[in-house]
Amino acid sequence: MSVYINTLGCARNLVDSEVMAATIRNSGYSITLDPAGAEVIIVNTCSFIDPAVNESIDTILELAAYKKTDSCQRLIVAGCLPERFGRPIVEAIPEVDVFLGTGAYDRVLEAVAGAFEPGTCILAQPMALPLPTQASGRQPTTYPMAYLKIGEGCNRHCTYCIIPKLRGRLRSRPAADIRAEACRLTAEGFKEIVLIAQDTSAYGQDLDGGERLAGLLDHLARESSDTWIRFLYGSPDHTDDALIQTVAGHPRLLPYFDLPIQHASESVLKRMGRQYRESDLLRLVANIRRAIPEATLRTTLLVGFPGETEADFDQLLRFIEKVRFDHAGVFIYCDAQDLASHKLANHVPEAIAQKRYERLMERQAEISLENNQSRIGKIYPVLVEDSIDKHLYIGRTAFQAPEVDGVTYIEAHNLTIGEFVDARIGQAYAYDLKGEVACPV
Repeated sequence: MSVYINTLGCARNLVDSEVMAATIRNSGYSITLDPAGAEVIIVNTCSFIDPAVNESIDTILELAAYKKTDSCQRLIVAGCLPERFGRPIVEAIPEVDVFLGTGAYDRVLEAVAGAFEPGTCILAQPMALPLPTQASGRQPTTYPMAYLKIGEGCNRHCTYCIIPKLRGRLRSRPAADIRAEACRLTAEGFKEIVLIAQDTSAYGQDLDGGERLAGLLDHLARESSDTWIRFLYGSPDHTDDALIQTVAGHPRLLPYFDLPIQHASESVLKRMGRQYRESDLLRLVANIRRAIPEATLRTTLLVGFPGETEADFDQLLRFIEKVRFDHAGVFIYCDAQDLASHKLANHVPEAIAQKRYERLMERQAEISLENNQSRIGKIYPVLVEDSIDKHLYIGRTAFQAPEVDGVTYIEAHNLTIGEFVDARIGQAYAYDLKGEVACPV
């Protein structure tokens, strides 16, 4: 029996799908990349915001058509969509045979085997699901880069965020298990390991006397000889001096800081449930750049939050002009009745939020372009990831994270996917760079 898995949403979801694929494959089933030939189709869903919910539903309905026209016998929907909307989803999407919430990933093999009646919805406590280990046999699908999930859940209470409800409280994997998986990935030839969690910089806070992120990174860097190590999904209030100094002290730890600040206005941050102010953010940025002048800064921003005034937005605009982030993701607030922020007063009209989004994106694109233009003529190591044709390749520098940032196009001949090359940058755009292999002097 062949199984097709479609993954939506974030990199954390992708790791969950890779773990499910290993479980399925180890039990004698095959994984196929073609839904038309699959006897079982699994959709691992996202429901973080409305666009993600709509994308999940559209994908489910699109793949449900294979039950009528091809060999598909069962359609399974897993992850955040059933976890968020619960059992009413069974009647809302009758095309699905089995729903598995975020606490029921361990039941996927039974679902594949047809052990449940059509219309089954399993919603177990996410906190009760054991964390995956390196022994699961997960095979990353993103060569030459691999994500490594170091924890699950989140202890924050941000009023706009549904993740703690969907994933539970923070649970960190034991450092020894993470290190063992990193060693295995390195031995298998992966050239970049990206640590991820809901709040990566909070790693270890739930472990009694265990390592924190700085200690974990220090061990990983010492055990890695030719692999880049990056961490994403940090937070400003957990990015301390120990973490900064650890990154500064190891060339294999990429000086890339993902700081999802969301906003700069103190009043907006307070309503969001974020525990810092603009002055704290400016102090953190200064500390990072003092310790690591070449550090890359990325952030996530949220506009149109309930109560955001024009003055609040102007403060945010001035803030990004001060900091000049290398990369930024901007989102418009999406309201929902199961969010704490839904009860806040003075919701921002959609048209105003859209205009603020466009203004912020336009200014950030200008800043990113100016930052990229400063790299013209310089030489950077680039990890080769794909080829467009025999003369043009796609890669990433240390200041370009997978999926969320731009890429570097390399004009060259006979490069190998997974190798590092030195590229001299010749052209710069708002998000991407283009260069050629630098000839040794």
